[in-house]
Amino acid sequence: MDKEYDVVVIGSGPNGLSAGIALAEKGLQVLIVEGAETVGGGTRTSELTLPGFRHDVCSAVHPMGYLSPYLKTLPLEKFGLEWIVPNASAAHPLDGEEAVLLYKSMEETSLNLGVDGEQYKKILAPFVSRAEDLLSDSLKPLGIPQNPWLLARFGLKALQPATFYARHAFSDPRMKALFAGCTAHSVLPFDKFFTTAMGLMFLVTGHVENWVIPKGGSQQIANALAGYFESLGGEIQCSMRINEWKELPVAKRYVFDTDPVQLANIAREKLPPSYKNRLKNYQFGPGVFKIDYALDGPIPWSDPRCLDASTVHVGGTFAEVAASEKDAWEGRVSDKPFVMLSQQSQFDPTRAPEGKHTGWAYCHVPNGSTVDMTDAIENQIERFAPGFKDIILAKATMTTQDFYQYNPNYLGGAITGGAADIFQLFTRPVARIDPYSTPNPDLFICSASSPPGGGVHGMCGYHAAQSVLKSLKVT
Repeated sequence: MDKEYDVVVIGSGPNGLSAGIALAEKGLQVLIVEGAETVGGGTRTSELTLPGFRHDVCSAVHPMGYLSPYLKTLPLEKFGLEWIVPNASAAHPLDGEEAVLLYKSMEETSLNLGVDGEQYKKILAPFVSRAEDLLSDSLKPLGIPQNPWLLARFGLKALQPATFYARHAFSDPRMKALFAGCTAHSVLPFDKFFTTAMGLMFLVTGHVENWVIPKGGSQQIANALAGYFESLGGEIQCSMRINEWKELPVAKRYVFDTDPVQLANIAREKLPPSYKNRLKNYQFGPGVFKIDYALDGPIPWSDPRCLDASTVHVGGTFAEVAASEKDAWEGRVSDKPFVMLSQQSQFDPTRAPEGKHTGWAYCHVPNGSTVDMTDAIENQIERFAPGFKDIILAKATMTTQDFYQYNPNYLGGAITGGAADIFQLFTRPVARIDPYSTPNPDLFICSASSPPGGGVHGMCGYHAAQSVLKSLKVT
């Protein structure tokens, strides 16, 4: 390519696309280059099992995408994105009793929680009533918050290890189980600081709106972002994998929607050794093992209300979920893994042939694990849905290596952009005043390895774009 661009973005995940949009909205000439045949990163959909069964390859349920302070300002519905709102956000089945369900209504949810029902409403109500302000301050890098007292009030709870918080804030095992399922999205052991933040934040989002899914699959999010970007004059070049700096088109600035290791390798001649070493020492945390199912019918949960939820947290008690997450962090494979599960076809008939269904399930495993977790996952599902194995028509598994081959950002199968423990929560990928910048004033990073971290919300890309605009003196 002989054309010179204002900005080239490497990678077309939701963050790369969001960065491109935020830059193109200012009139800049922006090119997004993508190594795969289609845009999307963690938001792609494909027929992984049988013809007519459309599976989300990575992300599936998108509460943060729907509530994202930036994405919700974009006219994505004009470019084909349609959100489907289920009857509940999450269901957490338990042995020998009804499942615990997270509904938009706090009152309805509290009825699930035994003696903790009133305590739950007391804890969550102040944050749910100001959820927009809380998300705005939480989904950005460290700085002066717009709502300091609200964030401080949340932070006093959020910084606590989930094990400590659950022990002192709740007494009912049903409440603790619901909290555990939400906390496990952190991909951290529950005895680490700030794990309560993830548990509380997912509960808050569930009371703003039931966790949504995109009609037609997660690919529709990427397609809508790409469509809007191109309508602004942006350009996208797929099937263009970048391995060397010399392969990049000429531009004034470069924004990497990649993990830190790829940034260090591609730009190795443009960055000082000390910074490259820090990038290569970045900690990724556990990986995932995933199974996609073509099913002959709905999953036969012991509590049929689980079919009302976009996500089912399969793992049993708080202690069981906590043990599973600690195992993955410490390099052990759990015999009873905590399983994230979604049956999108229950709400979206475009996902499977008439009368049939899809299933999407994964568990956390040690980074780079080669262990086949199929039996362990299916035994956990069967535990709460007897007869599940009988309705399986076909399945497709993805190991940690498969995830890395699918997307080189997922080193060792880590799909969330890296560990969000206390050492990297506020300093990802490297401790800098502007975390999106690098020692080279022309290079920036916008992936989930930058603040505020993993999730389909586009905020890493949006904030990185603001850094680029500042460097170009564009207002």
